[in-house]
Amino acid sequence: MVIKSVLREELQNSKQMKEQYERELAKLPKGSLQKREIKGNHYYYRVYRDNGKFVAIYKSKVSDLPKNEVKRWKEIKEKRAQYRSSISKLKKQIRYLNGVLRGREEF
Repeated sequence: MVIKSVLREELQNSKQMKEQYERELAKLPKGSLQKREIKGNHYYYRVYRDNGKFVAIYKSKVSDLPKNEVKRWKEIKEKRAQYRSSISKLKKQIRYLNGVLRGREEF
């Protein structure tokens, strides 16, 4: 049937898009930039989880870090959220299309 071939094509496209988003997500650096106050001074740290352990890497004092660096980390965080959202939607779509294509045909 024509409809099944269209659904198969859509399933293939969805799988390819999901893989592409996962590759792009893997390219982004882990974690985010956080500002901390220690003894009245403000510092930036890059924080993330590694095998369930919390890791904080010192970046610089707030006054020494370029403003575009803060903006860059904010954009990375937003991109990561967009990729994860898209991957989640594609997983649901793939699950749905697999179910539809497994369904029994009426003659």
